Amino acid sequence: MATDTQARPAGNTPSESATKHWYQYIFINANWFALTLRSQVLAGLVIPLLVQGFVGEAQKGSYYGTIRLWGLMVALLMQALFGLLSDHSRFRWGRRRPFIFLGAVLEAVIILSIIWIANLQGMTGYSVLFAAYLFAMISSNMSQAGTQGLIPDVVPQARRGIASGVKMLMEVPLPLILFGLVIAPMVSRGNLPTALVVTVIAMLVCMGLAMLVREKPVTTPREPLNWKPFLSLVLMTAVFTGIILGLGQIVKWLIPALSGASRFTFGAIGVTAMLIAVVAGIFAALRVHLDKSVGKNRPFIWLVISRLAALVAINNISSFLLYFVQEKFDMPGAEAAGLAGRLPLVLGAFVILFGLVAGWLADRFDRRVLTALSGVVGAVGVAVMVVFGTIPMMYVAAAIIGLAYALFNVASWALGTEIIPQDRAGEFLGLQNLAGAGAGAIGAYIGGVIADQSGYLLMMSMFGVMFLLASVAALNIRYRKPA
Repeated sequence: MATDTQARPAGNTPSESATKHWYQYIFINANWFALTLRSQVLAGLVIPLLVQGFVGEAQKGSYYGTIRLWGLMVALLMQALFGLLSDHSRFRWGRRRPFIFLGAVLEAVIILSIIWIANLQGMTGYSVLFAAYLFAMISSNMSQAGTQGLIPDVVPQARRGIASGVKMLMEVPLPLILFGLVIAPMVSRGNLPTALVVTVIAMLVCMGLAMLVREKPVTTPREPLNWKPFLSLVLMTAVFTGIILGLGQIVKWLIPALSGASRFTFGAIGVTAMLIAVVAGIFAALRVHLDKSVGKNRPFIWLVISRLAALVAINNISSFLLYFVQEKFDMPGAEAAGLAGRLPLVLGAFVILFGLVAGWLADRFDRRVLTALSGVVGAVGVAVMVVFGTIPMMYVAAAIIGLAYALFNVASWALGTEIIPQDRAGEFLGLQNLAGAGAGAIGAYIGGVIADQSGYLLMMSMFGVMFLLASVAALNIRYRKPA
């Protein structure tokens, strides 16, 4: 969800010495490990477990969805804000490392406070957890804003391919290994404090490695801050959030009015509300953030709708995986944490394994068709997850969804480079960033309400339908390929 609000100031040319040794690439990308790890631990296990304990089984989906909605919106804005501030900072430590250090330390304190929060009860516990999670989003995105600027700042252009490859390893498979094989089993055994302490230690070690990066001091004069892109993003986010909240309230009103209706009916309501949120959110964002001429760029609109629909599924499958495993296999929350922690490990492994293949395919075949195909593959993975009742088939489903995500991520982004005006790439890609955060919020807030009424098997089925809708949107993209 990175949002580039400002370009890197001139005069900060990367130094060859910053990447002279192989281990320096690890230092540059170390904090990506920490960011992925804390996201999996908090959003994937700890927060849903605690929400369930505080509000009970009947309302856990809607209350967790509310936390996810506001957490994602705060994350989007904070990442843009701290990215803007770090671009213009002139600290002796450098532009990026102070933000990484302060963000990591603050988040470590917040995560450790969850050990105390876990002992609270009822709505008091939920309210304190809600506030803690929002502060965690602020501090985490402070750290991320600094981290995402390190490669362009310190790595020469000719070596950024290597740096990006190391980033991929640090961001996806390695933290998932620690999460799935070490931390999740701790939570499964009821040892939440130890799991949180291990998470914090790993975060601080990664932050310490990032502090070893040699940032070249910026000697150019500080330019005035341009707040216009950020303020536009604030307005756009507020409009998007309002649409999601409004549709969520409509769904909450319809549920008691349709008491006794079939699961199919509630599923149709949920999918319809998600689809309306996707389309309305995109058009509202276009009106607020970009000029009216952009609305005539139909290929781009269909692309963003496709990305948003697919990300509704991708971003929320992992977020609600714990609740789904509980329901499907009739497991207590803590016990389900073990399986819910291992499945992302399989998914991430297949993303890495298929990533290069997906890139090869995207360079040789129609990217529009490949994007549509990724949605179909994702729907198949969800179907396997929902239909089959054995744990081994859950791993098969995770592998299929991993293949879908790799193909979708590569093909849709490559497709975007052909569609968007090159002179306004930052504006257009920023809107896609909003799509990522908005997708998580749409699926969590609306899907959580439906799940409380009709279960998490239905919720996952709705995400499968969103994969298919993403495919339909991709096939509607019509554009002239660049020569």
